[in-house]
Amino acid sequence: MKSFKGFFEKYQWEEVREKLEKVTLSDVEKSLRKSSKTIEDFLNLLSPVASQKLEAMAKMAQQLTQKRFGKTIQLYAPLYLSNECQNICTYCGFSLDNSIKRKTLTDTELMIEATVLKSMGVNHVLLVSGEANKTVGIDYFLNAVKLLKPHFANISIEVQPLSDEEYGQLHEAGVNAVLVYQETYHKEVYKEYHPKGKKSNFNFRLETPDRIGNAGIHKMGLGVLLGLEDWRVDSFFNALHIDYLQKTYWKSKFSVSFPRLRPAEGIIEPNFIMSDKDLLQLICAYRIWNEDLEISISTRENEKFRNNIISLGATAMSAASKTNPGGYAVDKESLEQFETSDERSMDEIKKIIKKAGYDPIMKDWDAVYSGV
Repeated sequence: MKSFKGFFEKYQWEEVREKLEKVTLSDVEKSLRKSSKTIEDFLNLLSPVASQKLEAMAKMAQQLTQKRFGKTIQLYAPLYLSNECQNICTYCGFSLDNSIKRKTLTDTELMIEATVLKSMGVNHVLLVSGEANKTVGIDYFLNAVKLLKPHFANISIEVQPLSDEEYGQLHEAGVNAVLVYQETYHKEVYKEYHPKGKKSNFNFRLETPDRIGNAGIHKMGLGVLLGLEDWRVDSFFNALHIDYLQKTYWKSKFSVSFPRLRPAEGIIEPNFIMSDKDLLQLICAYRIWNEDLEISISTRENEKFRNNIISLGATAMSAASKTNPGGYAVDKESLEQFETSDERSMDEIKKIIKKAGYDPIMKDWDAVYSGV
């Protein structure tokens, strides 16, 4: 099976880092003027020197986003199914070595949580769980999708990497999108962050989007955990991955998310601090490089940043998020995966979006445009 692995191995982490440092202001200006951008242009826009052109990048990102997506922001909310996990990950509150109460939602509890989300107007739900195959495996996910499908226009999932066959089953069940993050593309240190569990297999995780693409899933979401390693190098590899996937699975759509390390039970401190200005540069670089890419901003980010990013490249935002199983109603005190920063309600977020002159959309644009 063709996969990203062979393509990925043509690049070296340190070589990419050195190329980023050597980019000149002239290189950045040339990339900004080009009508069609390559992955090398993305590298230029990602470079340290490109921060000097941030104002121009922000204006261009705004124009390109409005041209492709109009003045709309898609809203969604996560629904955490379980905090049980068999992996040890040094940055995650769900890590196996954290001595905390574990919880997996029953069918009844799942529907109670769903009812609360529906009362908030949510029509696009993201199902999230820890990685515990025996407790929350494919049968659990298929059952959850079956229960929720009549109540939500779009169902996305962010769970452990699965097989081709299992992704095919989810596709048949009506899952619209699958999100999977490599966390870091720095293979040499990956094991240090993932010392135990199936997630410690770098290559298996790296090839997960290929399995998703082979299954015909409508949309894939990628990203890296910003704060583990050099965000510029990691983001270059993430874009390289997206570039490969778009060319290989051209019928699928793609999104990118920007999770920055947030406080959680037992996690490490960030190795690389990423400022709000850095994150804005990264978002603008993605938009200028790839007009069709959906850009998602989570409640990890603070209110001020989320307010401003509405008009500068974002196309989707989570709102009123609870990152613990049962967090909306069933078990509000269960362990969170991470702390949220923007705790405003769904209605408050809608008002902010409208005040900025944008329309909050409660389900996928494809369904909206087709009249479904």
